[in-house]
Amino acid sequence: MAYQTVNPATNQLIKAYPSHTDADVEAALKAADALYHSDWAKGDIDQRLPVLHKLADLIDARVEELAKIASQEMGKLIAQSRGEVKLCAQIARYYADNAKQFLAPVKYKSELGEAWVEHHPIGVLMAVEPWNFPYYQLMRVLAPNLAAGNPVLAKHASIVPHCAEVFAHLVREAGAPEGAWANLYISQDQVANIIADDRVQGAALTGSEKAGSVVAAQAAKHIKKSTLELGGNDVFVVLDDANLDKAVKIGVNARLNNAGQVCTAAKRFVLHEKIADAFLSKFTEAFKQAKIGDPLDESTTLGPLSSKDALETLTKQVNEAVKNGAKLHLGGKPVQRDGCFFEPTILTHISRDNPAYFEEFFGPVAQIYVVKNDDEAVALANDSHYGLGGAVFSQDIERAKKMASRIETGMVYINWLTDTAAELPFGGVKRSGYGRELSDLGIKEFVNQKLVVVRQ
Repeated sequence: MAYQTVNPATNQLIKAYPSHTDADVEAALKAADALYHSDWAKGDIDQRLPVLHKLADLIDARVEELAKIASQEMGKLIAQSRGEVKLCAQIARYYADNAKQFLAPVKYKSELGEAWVEHHPIGVLMAVEPWNFPYYQLMRVLAPNLAAGNPVLAKHASIVPHCAEVFAHLVREAGAPEGAWANLYISQDQVANIIADDRVQGAALTGSEKAGSVVAAQAAKHIKKSTLELGGNDVFVVLDDANLDKAVKIGVNARLNNAGQVCTAAKRFVLHEKIADAFLSKFTEAFKQAKIGDPLDESTTLGPLSSKDALETLTKQVNEAVKNGAKLHLGGKPVQRDGCFFEPTILTHISRDNPAYFEEFFGPVAQIYVVKNDDEAVALANDSHYGLGGAVFSQDIERAKKMASRIETGMVYINWLTDTAAELPFGGVKRSGYGRELSDLGIKEFVNQKLVVVRQ
């Protein structure tokens, strides 16, 4: 697996990075294991939290530099990269401020005596992370686990080695000891060997269903805890009483943000028949207005896909969908220019036997479905292998809340797109994975919730 930086806006190779050897991996494991058995990991949390405070400050001071690295490496619009970098500082600060309270002992009433649950680190973790949010995905794992005392070995996606390297440097600069976070340019086989190693106690993966299945199987084989945050095929439901202009504006952003390469992007637009034509007309017009171009240009509104592979995969999916009866309402092709650009695309008339009905499209492709009522909307939303996020638009909040409760996903937003914040749990059900990241729930995934009882 070659680790290299290729600018997807130009397809120019910027830099290749040498892979880590098995000896490098062993050295990283040794350092992580030694740290886990030290007072730094197992002792007072107050010695770890200042690292997160310092990390947040370092990130805040370098927003522009970090954003530019991400935009050049994976094609995200520069304004969106800045937003991601700032969010990372917020996550680090959130755990610096709240982890002590989250990990405080919890008392339980019992006839057996005085009882409480303590929270202890479980040991070294293996994290496998994707390219689409090249800093945020790392911070979601680092911040809670550094606070808890779990050292982390991280394998980032092979197309974002510069982001991976700069993140690791920031963690060290913030004062984390050797072994707290190791960036490894390694193969899938090396990841499997790390998970099998007795010194490693868990695995966290964000990525594709296929990658998640492989990592989860290896963790299960060795009876180790894992968390998975995989794909999504989120619905964006627009009911007949919705504020259409607001729904259209947010819907366009929900599909085109990060060139559509977001696990929680709106992918299936489920429209009440009474407003379907009006919504589609406004939505199509807004898609046509997208300005394709260099992600570093502030006026660009749609950047490239992350790689040639991503472009080829998406092109193939759209062609297959049309071949199987979907109607191409707009776009549908790669843009004829240098780089990995794809036209904003809208597909309609997708039947259940079309492979597109169940697939996740990782790019600027919106699918349109029309329903007669709320029950049909819920049935369509739940007729999916995935269960990550979703959105419901209605001016009747009680009606929207009822629908949100019936949709089988880990997250639902009302009158907004599926979003993320440090204080809110993130994760899904079904083939979107299991476990939660961020919030108080995220820090509890990889801790030993140890019961202690004093017999009365």
